[in-house]
Amino acid sequence: MVAEYLANFASTNAVATLQHRLIAIHRAHIDKHLPSPVMDHLVKRTMQGIRRTMGTKQRRVTALVKDDLLEMMVYVDQQLPLKAARDKALLLIGFAGAFRRSELVGLRYEDITRYDTGLELLLRRSKTDQEGIGRTVFIPHARGSRCPVKALLTWLDIAGIESGPLFRAINRHDQIVGEKALTPQSVALIVKSAVRVIKGDVAAQSVAGHSLRSGFVTEAATVGLQSYQIREQTGHTSDVTLARYIRPVAKRKIPSLL
Repeated sequence: MVAEYLANFASTNAVATLQHRLIAIHRAHIDKHLPSPVMDHLVKRTMQGIRRTMGTKQRRVTALVKDDLLEMMVYVDQQLPLKAARDKALLLIGFAGAFRRSELVGLRYEDITRYDTGLELLLRRSKTDQEGIGRTVFIPHARGSRCPVKALLTWLDIAGIESGPLFRAINRHDQIVGEKALTPQSVALIVKSAVRVIKGDVAAQSVAGHSLRSGFVTEAATVGLQSYQIREQTGHTSDVTLARYIRPVAKRKIPSLL
C-alpha cells in the first residue's frame, strides 16, 4: 500500500515531500509499537527508483536582496495606508530577521523587546525547533525610511495593535479583518504581488515567502559576513544549508584569469 502510494504521487509531489510523508508514516507506526512498512524492501526500492527517475534537486526560489527590496518598497508605498504600512513592515522585518514565512506570521506583540539600538523578537517555535525551546532574533535600526524597526513600530501604531499577532489580514476597504494572524501563504502572495509589479509575471513565479530569508543570507555573504554571524540570525545549526546560498556568491567573485 505504501509503495503504491509513492508510485501514484511520484509525478505530482517533490521527492522531499514524499520523504517527509514516509517519515511521518514510520513514526506513527513506531509510536504504536508496530512494524514500520517504510522499512520494507519493496518500499525502499520504490523510493530509490523515484529518486533516480525524478531526481532530488529541490526547487530553489530567487533570493530577494537589498536592491530588490528597495524597489519593492516603491510599489508598497503606493498602496492604501494600512496595507502599505503592514506590507512594508512585513517585508523589511522578514528580510532583516531572515525569517521563514511561518516564523514571520507566528510573531506576536508580546514577543517584542525594545532597545535603543533596535528590537529583539522572540521566536517561540520554528521548523527546526518543534519542541518550542525558542530563540531570539535582534533587528537593528537602519538609516532612513527603510528601517525595519521604524516600519514595524509605525504599523503597530497605525493598526492599534497592542497584543496578539503582529501581522493580520486587511480587506479591500483597508480595514483589519479580525485578530487572527496572516497565513504563511499570505506572505508568499504579498512577496509575489510586489515582485510582479516591478519585474513582471515571470519573475513573480520564481519568488516565494522564503525569498526574503534566502535574500538575507545572499546579501550577508556578498558583503562579507562570516558564516557564524549569518547563522546567528538565521538559526541554522551548521554551515551545510548555508552553503547553498554562499557558494553561488563565492563563485561570482572568482576573478578572470584571462
